[in-house]
Amino acid sequence: QVQVVESGGGLVQAGGSLGLSCAVSGLTFSLNAIAWYRQPPGKQRELVADIRSGGNTNYVDSVKGRFTISRDNAKKTVYLRMNSLKSEDTAVYYCNAGGYYQGGRYNPRPGSWGQGTQVTVSS
Repeated sequence: QVQVVESGGGLVQAGGSLGLSCAVSGLTFSLNAIAWYRQPPGKQRELVADIRSGGNTNYVDSVKGRFTISRDNAKKTVYLRMNSLKSEDTAVYYCNAGGYYQGGRYNPRPGSWGQGTQVTVSS
């Protein structure tokens, strides 16, 4: 059973930075892709960034140049560094582990979600 635990959310002013962590267990971490999603208030969950087992990354256009996803296979942890935060980045951020790619897009693995961590950006 895959377990995912996110941490690092909080309240930050616009223009500030925040780092999120996603600790994963229950699968062969180094062989699996991991992704960060977010769900703003009243909106659908959206893919923010993903990282393949080999380290290649993808980002949604709205965060390119501001967010960086990285992984530490020894610690079985994926990170999301968020810089130049905007009010529209306010959301609950979720991590998903072990998804698959179709047409170059990450598809989440069912049941491999964390509980989420709240990020609030004040303007």
